[in-house]
Amino acid sequence: MRVSHAAGVIVGVEIGAAAAPGDETAAIGVPGLCNVHSHAFQRGMAGLAERRGPADDDFWTWREVMYRFLAVLDPDDVQAIAALAYAEMLESGFIRVGEFHYLHNDPQGRPYADPAEMAVRIAAAAGATGIGLTLLPVFYAHADFGGAPPKAGQRRFVTDPDGFARLVEASRAAVTGLAGAVVGVAPHSLRAVTPEELREVTTLSPQGPIHIHAAEQTGEVDASLAWSGRRPVEWLLGNAGVDRRWCLIHATHPTDAECDALAMSGAVAGLCPITEANLGDGVFPAGRYLAAAGAMAVGTDSNVFIDAAAELRALEYAQRLTRRSRNLLARGEGCSVGAALFAAALAGGARAMAADGRGIAAGAPADFISLDADHPSLIGRAGDDLLDGWIFAAGREAVSGVWRAGRKVVADGRHVDRARILADYRRVLEKVLE
Repeated sequence: MRVSHAAGVIVGVEIGAAAAPGDETAAIGVPGLCNVHSHAFQRGMAGLAERRGPADDDFWTWREVMYRFLAVLDPDDVQAIAALAYAEMLESGFIRVGEFHYLHNDPQGRPYADPAEMAVRIAAAAGATGIGLTLLPVFYAHADFGGAPPKAGQRRFVTDPDGFARLVEASRAAVTGLAGAVVGVAPHSLRAVTPEELREVTTLSPQGPIHIHAAEQTGEVDASLAWSGRRPVEWLLGNAGVDRRWCLIHATHPTDAECDALAMSGAVAGLCPITEANLGDGVFPAGRYLAAAGAMAVGTDSNVFIDAAAELRALEYAQRLTRRSRNLLARGEGCSVGAALFAAALAGGARAMAADGRGIAAGAPADFISLDADHPSLIGRAGDDLLDGWIFAAGREAVSGVWRAGRKVVADGRHVDRARILADYRRVLEKVLE
């Protein structure tokens, strides 16, 4: 297959064509995936929350570590950390990131002179690395269900509806120079917004995308029941007009009825299996959900470990561990589970990010990756066996090249500007952790 592109768009795909002089060649090419959920700044705290806390150590104790880490970050710090996270995403096979961006204010909780100062830094990191960006400014106003006042650790997140409208407008200006950039909205969760605020915020992105955390922890489910008599996914499906514009992040703890209704809604379940395992959140019922034709995608969330193949592998392995069986997310007997996972994440990721999901096709963005045919886990494979070898055995080590909007951003498995990006990151972490 010969792929030609111009101005960041694929202009021709010739099957069986021979390479022309000057062509760059690769033995294996596949579309890149979308990372639908990232908090880029958390890349800097990867591994820092792995000491035993209280007896009930869980997401809520991890969150306190996160609050302490972000309290000292300035805009330059956030940009440098985001750049490394985005470079590593590209190196692993992600070509677009959904940045669930809630770090808006200065360390004292005051808005910057430019309300989108931090969004500008996220856009700069995306532009420098070349990754596609779906920027999702987060509306965050409360500490818990029922409009509880925010806590001190949340002061860098907090805004109000009028301020958020200005932030969204300024965020759209911030991404103007990025090819294919999209801006949506992200009401953080039903813990952090009231029903009235949810309705107001979602009108700012009438065509989507709209992302929201939902039912990540059992504690959140219990609190939602106490507040409304309904579970988070149930409440959203019954009250928020959830449809194809929406991506429910995690949705880890649905009932069977909620699972089926979410699949029917057309919304995407944005799963983050590595982070969900790291935090001890639980396991999403992916088998039932996919059997009901639900749309799903994957994200790296806390960025504790960035690897597109590893997210898909962790999704399948969690199902195996809870159900004590194998190849559970394959489409049928004799079918490849890697191919099923990849196809689902490719389509669902594009929907959740309001991105082009056609893959390697004329008219689509020139976004694709090459895999190293000499990697031990890919030698002698063809067809779906290549995807199984990449996802379940090779991982990010097999990604040899990445092209985004026609620009080669990863060569020989490393981002083309990795040395500079890593040097900037090192300076920030040495300062922050001293």
